[in-house]
Amino acid sequence: MPVQLKGSCHCGAVRFSLESSTPVPYQLCLCSICRKVGGVGGSINLGGHSKSLQVEGKENISVYKAVMNRDTPKEKIASSERNFCKKCSSMLWLYDESWPDLIHPFASAIDSPELESPETLTCIKLDSKPKYVRLPEGDKEVYDAYGPDSIEGWHKKHHVFKG
Repeated sequence: MPVQLKGSCHCGAVRFSLESSTPVPYQLCLCSICRKVGGVGGSINLGGHSKSLQVEGKENISVYKAVMNRDTPKEKIASSERNFCKKCSSMLWLYDESWPDLIHPFASAIDSPELESPETLTCIKLDSKPKYVRLPEGDKEVYDAYGPDSIEGWHKKHHVFKG
């Protein structure tokens, strides 16, 4: 049975809830986008069912579409939409129409329930991490690009999928 996640921005202008079958914050992304929108330590996204998303304060949401390969001949705008509060800038969730059934709330925006801590943190996109950025303490798997598992695949492999 999926878990209901409830979240909000820092100032409280946006509140949301959604159902998630993949609620364990196991994967820290250190790509330039996640570091710059989420802070020096990167971002952790969860998985959710997009049709279950309910939002209060929609008028306070703005969307950022990241610039990929910035300042290169391959520069383009990402299809994914990072939704954030336009009053306090809190990142809320990522949505990409390429996968319309999915939505990816930022773990940092979730208020309840208390999220389960993984035994091992997966750190991805180390090829984008500046030297001054330190990885969190504790057990971790690190990848220059992406790890071998999707969010759903990781949850199923670790027996924490909430189907």
